[in-house]
Amino acid sequence: MKQHSSDKIQILDVTLRDGEQTNGVSFSWQQKLNITKFLLCDLKVDRVEIASARVSPGEFEAVKKIIEWAKGEGLSEKIEILGFVDFEKTPDWMRDTGVKVLNLLTKGSLNHLTNQLRKSPEEHYSDIAKTVGFASEYGITTNVYLEDWSNGYLHSRDYVIDYLKNVSKLKIERFYLPDTLGVMSPDEVGAAIEDLVNLFPDLWFEFHGHNDYDLAVANCLAAVRSGAKGLHVAVNGLGERAGNSPLEAVITALHDKTSFRSGVVEKEITNASRLVEIFSGKRISDNRPIVGEDVFTQTAGIHADGDKKGNLYANLIMPERFGRSRVYALGKLAGKASITENLKQLGMVLSPEVEKKVLSRVIELGDQNKTVTKEDLPYIIADITGENLEASFQIEACTVTSGIGVKPTASLRVKFKNQVFESVGEGDGGYDAFMNALGKILAKLNISIPPLYDYEVRIPPGGNTNALVETVITWKRENDLQPIRTIGIDSDQQVAAIKATEKLLHIILG
Repeated sequence: MKQHSSDKIQILDVTLRDGEQTNGVSFSWQQKLNITKFLLCDLKVDRVEIASARVSPGEFEAVKKIIEWAKGEGLSEKIEILGFVDFEKTPDWMRDTGVKVLNLLTKGSLNHLTNQLRKSPEEHYSDIAKTVGFASEYGITTNVYLEDWSNGYLHSRDYVIDYLKNVSKLKIERFYLPDTLGVMSPDEVGAAIEDLVNLFPDLWFEFHGHNDYDLAVANCLAAVRSGAKGLHVAVNGLGERAGNSPLEAVITALHDKTSFRSGVVEKEITNASRLVEIFSGKRISDNRPIVGEDVFTQTAGIHADGDKKGNLYANLIMPERFGRSRVYALGKLAGKASITENLKQLGMVLSPEVEKKVLSRVIELGDQNKTVTKEDLPYIIADITGENLEASFQIEACTVTSGIGVKPTASLRVKFKNQVFESVGEGDGGYDAFMNALGKILAKLNISIPPLYDYEVRIPPGGNTNALVETVITWKRENDLQPIRTIGIDSDQQVAAIKATEKLLHIILG
């Protein structure tokens, strides 16, 4: 097994370039700039590939704006662009944007070279040399992608060796080895990279994986163990087909399962995931490793009991590493320990008799396929004990007007401590108008609420337009480990959202 002289692995994030090839994903320049800032300044990846050269006028302007920011922060060398073997065209484009690092897309398989470019290896090497020459004249550093390298090595190894012998004579900083179609296994990746590292010990190789067989993370580990000095990843595994190597899982496995390290700040991984999820519009699954909503949730009561008695069901992937906390689900599988842990997080202590009744009610609701959250417990307790939890703050009336060609408005009347308050608001939508009206009242009362973090509407299938709608709103301040989730149910979506918001106020003021 090949070992590095250094245990530090370079991380190139390709979310904004290769990740943007995900079906339906297109980032605006503002989104690209915000993601770039977060990746470099908060998450601390080593470099970011932000775009492809000569794609569109919009991409040109986006790159210019990002480079303008990067220059001011002294980070220009950390910004990379995918470019093409087109002689002076890509270098000219890069010179006009200010980008200083070119990732040149070349052919890493004889099949691609002969059937797509229809050129001989010698012609391709000559074209690469000319393009690298133009880039060098402009002070641009060049790395090369060996596109379809995995198939190239498996089926035309002699060509890959010949390519490296010739192209390594040029001014090339790094050689990127893409498993372009995600065809390799960890054994194949390890053997191939070890072979190349032994033949070319002075070259810097990085591995670029795709996840078609769901082997990208394992392939990344095999790559670094065999001598690759860098890995390419995308936040949430964005990318064409099954996506690229997912940053969150690669970094966690790298740190836990190898002797290698990266400079990535683990506590920022969840925030990076949420930022990309929002900007890309691609929701991640609840059970996605590391960043999924449910991955730190214990559902079975026996697991909650085991955690209580010494973290018996915990592993190295602790939620606190990623700025999160353990959650104990409430439903038909819940046990006494699940109730106790949730009450502890709410700062509540109940008598054993009441706690037993609460558990029975939670199991009953679970049997009815009802969603039960930690924030529902005070209501269940109040119902059992006969208390009126909603007395302090009530929304007595709310009228929301929205539609095509009209400015959304909301008229609101609330009751707080036996006093009535009224307000009106406008917004970009009906719920936004309601929140603006509510905000005016809360400001008068000197009441603050956490920012809205996520908003989800659940509608049952079947096409029944009068069916009940469940609106789940997540509220979270920046430093909160565990967000607050409130649920409102009504046949009207906006009313369901208003009820979920009212429940938040009950929790805060209760």
